[in-house]
Amino acid sequence: MAALQAWFPLLFNFSLLDEYGWRLVSGLIITVKVVGISCALGFLLAYPICLARMSSNRILSNVAMGYVTFFRGTPLLCQLYLVYYGAGQIRPELTSMGLWLFFREAYFCCIFAFALNTAAYQSEIMRGALASVPKGQIEAAKALGLSQYAIARHVVWPQAMLVAVRPFGNELITVIKASALTAIVTLLDLMGQTRFVFARTFDFSIYLYCAIIYLVMTETIRRVLGAIERRLSRHMVVNAEVPMKTRGLVLARFRRATS
Repeated sequence: MAALQAWFPLLFNFSLLDEYGWRLVSGLIITVKVVGISCALGFLLAYPICLARMSSNRILSNVAMGYVTFFRGTPLLCQLYLVYYGAGQIRPELTSMGLWLFFREAYFCCIFAFALNTAAYQSEIMRGALASVPKGQIEAAKALGLSQYAIARHVVWPQAMLVAVRPFGNELITVIKASALTAIVTLLDLMGQTRFVFARTFDFSIYLYCAIIYLVMTETIRRVLGAIERRLSRHMVVNAEVPMKTRGLVLARFRRATS
């Protein structure tokens, strides 16, 4: 107990938080924006990539496969360097197209690189979720005369999202943790602000506060997605309970009949 009391002031320096806590808050806001925008853009980009991967057109399928293979098979840091430092190598071309104002900012470069990366992963999550829907249900919906939109909305996507919600959550958590790489390209996100404070104070406890903030974010997302998954699968729990109740009634009637 005495050892814990001795370590407590070292691990929790409240004067440090009082002076530099606002920097962690501002960095957290940047992190949330980068992760939120990049994941949203990645989701929008992932669906056409998923459709291309599942297409019978071999050209579209191979192009989508090449995209997914590249972004899943190379380090995210390498991709971030290619966007951030590579854009400077082709500045005249980007300027002529009016794109240099976008690529000269580390904030937009990070969003661009993260969106391309997470789109590759999300497209594979979508593809696996869509492939998990039984073909017989789709054929039955077609036999009932439902349109392609109605089949997708009422048959395919509800079942696919039940399968995909947990992998999507894992991908979101992965992007949150990977967002610490943005500090390397001068973006003052949560990790960037943490490095700045440590450079000024040389107090390692600031990294502990940073780790706690990341842990709170990921654990909150995990719990929220768990609640969403239970909500979406509540009908499966009911269906699983019905046979047990039925077997219980049959057994009770059998015992009454034989007693």
